[in-house]
Amino acid sequence: MNGESRLLAPLVPTRGYFPDFLTPAEGLLGMDEALSALRETPAARLHDELSRLSVARPLPPWIRAMAEGETRPLGRLAGTLQRYYEVAVAPHWPRVQSRIEADRAARGRALLDGGADRLLSSLPPMMRWRAPVLEADYPVDRDLHLGGRGLLLLPSYFCRRTPVTFHNPDLTPVLVYPVEHHPARLAPPPSLQRSLGRLVGQTRSAILHGVGVGCTTSELARRVDVSLASASQHATVLREAGLLVTLRQGNAVLHTLTPLGAALLRGTRPAEAEEEADAYERLG
Repeated sequence: MNGESRLLAPLVPTRGYFPDFLTPAEGLLGMDEALSALRETPAARLHDELSRLSVARPLPPWIRAMAEGETRPLGRLAGTLQRYYEVAVAPHWPRVQSRIEADRAARGRALLDGGADRLLSSLPPMMRWRAPVLEADYPVDRDLHLGGRGLLLLPSYFCRRTPVTFHNPDLTPVLVYPVEHHPARLAPPPSLQRSLGRLVGQTRSAILHGVGVGCTTSELARRVDVSLASASQHATVLREAGLLVTLRQGNAVLHTLTPLGAALLRGTRPAEAEEEADAYERLG
């Protein structure tokens, strides 16, 4: 793993510019599609973006060769990214996905409640909507003019402190912003065996079904016809079991299902549910 990290470090420095081709739009479809698109990056674009990277620091020979149009280093990069993903990201993916889905539910709710203005005003505090301008804390001073194009908002588990966007203003406008994090990063949930043993009875089953695509504690209490205190208590148990995730929105909280919780409601086959549970147990 350390060898892979050292290999990628010159391409993705901890601060400053990194090439746009490393985050192709096809990444929205999955890792395989993203790597396929990366392998097909035009030579002219590789040369342009990697040359800009070399201004800040000397590049190793294999990256210089890639910048000059050699195809083998590009395949090597794709293989390295695949192995890095399998070791560093895939084992934690259920937790990552649950945070992303919680954020998406919160933004979707804001959009439904108040349109684009409410959505943009609901973004994390490092971004401020002052119509018609969305201001964002950013490592450098720059303006991105949409020119009639839409803006794709992407919540990211791994983006920290400030949003990021493409360096090339001609690419589809994308703003990647950090999701809300708990103090412990990728901390394992409590023992699933102990917590799931508490999940008996009709009320908690109704709570899971009542969450739907996301709801507050008050809405949950109304849907299940229980008191606010009871809904909060049951939601806490379900959260400790890894079946719900809770995102604070102002004075309220928004509950959404984790992939494991959704799998239970879908009636996932035992072996598949076991795999998802094991993924949570491997965290940490």
